[in-house]
Amino acid sequence: MQTLLDLKLLATFVRAAHSGTLSATAIQVGRTQSTVTMQIQRLEETLGQSLFHRSGSGVSLTGAGERFLGYAERILRLHDEAVSAFSDKGLHGSMVFGCPEDYLITFFPALLKSFGTIHPDVEIKVVSAPTPELHKMLRAHQIDLALTSVADLDAPDIIRTEQLAWVGAKPTLDLHDFGTGSGEGASDSPTPARTILLALPASNALDHKAACDAMNAALIPYKISYASSSLTGLIAVARSGLTISVMMQEAVPNDLYILKAPLPALPKLGLKVTAGEGTKNPATTAFADHVKNMLPFL
Repeated sequence: MQTLLDLKLLATFVRAAHSGTLSATAIQVGRTQSTVTMQIQRLEETLGQSLFHRSGSGVSLTGAGERFLGYAERILRLHDEAVSAFSDKGLHGSMVFGCPEDYLITFFPALLKSFGTIHPDVEIKVVSAPTPELHKMLRAHQIDLALTSVADLDAPDIIRTEQLAWVGAKPTLDLHDFGTGSGEGASDSPTPARTILLALPASNALDHKAACDAMNAALIPYKISYASSSLTGLIAVARSGLTISVMMQEAVPNDLYILKAPLPALPKLGLKVTAGEGTKNPATTAFADHVKNMLPFL
């Protein structure tokens, strides 16, 4: 008899593959960690393959798991598209969707195209703003739905994580000429060091705080020479070679370089869909579900 795959097991497997921990997966799928463990074991028994290496720090894909992940993602994507295409036929409505600029540029075209194919009569207006501003707009009922960032990767409902990266016009930090002088942070550096000039998002953005915290923890002198909530502006300044910047790794243009040591490591941010209170309608709910289903695989 031909083996049949359980979609619930596939969904749990994909979540675990992307989160790297069964505890985070349990929160995302609304199950206990022991249930998630049993679901993964059932899937492995069905396939006759071990899909994960398990350790105290989490799980990582085996070779078979890497190969199977692509199949699982395609199966779930086609399933969701088929269900949406026929169960919500004729969906109408409008919404205002908020999103940070880097996520908007990187993810929104694919999300809008795929959703528009299924629901062509839904109108989506887009507002770009940092996460703190989006939360204010949600509370003020200025937007209906938002894709927001969270620093706590154990927070519930995270649908994807993104790595922050240092970015510069030259392949290494040493090739950048920042001059000398005292910086805004890390004045207790044990050895004299040049001040690193930074171009950062606005001060209320999570990546701004992450960059400053990392520099201070590493005792590296720095100065914020440019701040803007515009990703386009940050990219332009980084291209000048006068500063380095920080941005989501997926959003780094091909003509800029991701910089590593001696710069300190930067954290990951979690992405989640947040709806405004009392603003739910069929169109908003359908788009929220679409983002949650598609974003992990873009």
